[in-house]
Amino acid sequence: APAPPPARHLFRDPAEVEALRGNLLAWYDRCKRDLPWRTLAATESDADRRGYAVWVSEIMLQQTQVATVIDYYNRWMQKWPTLQALAQASLEEVNELWAGLGYYSRGKRLQEAARKVVSELAGRMPRTAEDLQKLLPGVGRYTAGAIASISYGQATGVVDGNVIRVLCRLRCIGADSSSPAVIDQLWEMANVLVDRSRPGDFNQALMELGATVCVPKAPLCGECPVKQHCRAWHRKLFGNRPTVPDVEDCGVGDCPLCPPATEPWDSSLGVTNFPRKAAKKPPRAMRTATCVLERRGSHGAPEYLIVQRPSSGLLAGLWEFPSLLLAQDLQEEKEREELADHLQAWMGQPVAAKGLRFIGEVIHIFSHIYQTYVVYSLPLDGDVTLDPALSPSRWVTEDEFHASAVSTAMKKV
Repeated sequence: APAPPPARHLFRDPAEVEALRGNLLAWYDRCKRDLPWRTLAATESDADRRGYAVWVSEIMLQQTQVATVIDYYNRWMQKWPTLQALAQASLEEVNELWAGLGYYSRGKRLQEAARKVVSELAGRMPRTAEDLQKLLPGVGRYTAGAIASISYGQATGVVDGNVIRVLCRLRCIGADSSSPAVIDQLWEMANVLVDRSRPGDFNQALMELGATVCVPKAPLCGECPVKQHCRAWHRKLFGNRPTVPDVEDCGVGDCPLCPPATEPWDSSLGVTNFPRKAAKKPPRAMRTATCVLERRGSHGAPEYLIVQRPSSGLLAGLWEFPSLLLAQDLQEEKEREELADHLQAWMGQPVAAKGLRFIGEVIHIFSHIYQTYVVYSLPLDGDVTLDPALSPSRWVTEDEFHASAVSTAMKKV
């Protein structure tokens, strides 16, 4: 069995925990940002509407910055202010509003879960983190804890990227912060720390601290309301060793939460020694040929063909210009030939490879894919009959294209 973490990494002193809670909540009351989902959660008297407002915000905020989310959130809540309204929407509408926000499966799962609440749970949101995670698709441990604590007052902790950073610095946790063993310890700490009378505010305060003060680079330690509880800050100020040895200090090489011996404390980094993560795998490279087919519309304006992606996988259900995944290191002539064959299947008529005009390349980086789009253009003189057995397709004007459920990558194209 792995060695248990020494007490120096944990929160064992009730007086310290109480002081940390008080300092953090007082800071939050003074300094919290004015965000639309916080306003809704604070002013909405109906518990289900409050839970829905928080739920939408938490799903949107996954892997996405607050500044980007605000406009999407406001438009979403204006269009679908209740679970019932969202449950009646089409996936196409959801994708159109979500376009540009990234990680598109989030919107799809959110709508699926809303329909489940309406059809199977009588329109009533689950009230505990356990039930939220168990009953709602797309709701994981963090999102469930956030909804339950903020909307329903359940005294349960939350652990997201900001909380991981704050806790690792508070307790000098230098082991790989993405490992299951360390994550489990961080959840235990979060559940110990959460304020029982104001759990939602406390969890938001902890996340706010990580987002605005205890940031990844150049943290504002001088402004931190809990710096006196931060072991990384003390270590930066007073050096590696305490003046009086502590019987609870870690032994050599047997602590599951200390940095590995091969990565000792770097005094030039200070508190940013923590947290540490395993090296990320580089994104895999993908190359896709994309063709913008253009025709003259009935009113004289150019129209462009877009087709719908499959209902699962990357960018599921979104619309794009006809595209074809390419093998790496193909010569340009071979790329043209393969794309021409692909277009011929759509159009039901021969497409000459030499008729495809090369426009340029567009690079778009997904979280795990370094995607290069090789962009071609093909103007068409007459009408084209598309095979209805293939994926859904339609002709759109430029304005209609931008109003459709298309990805940021396609907008770049």
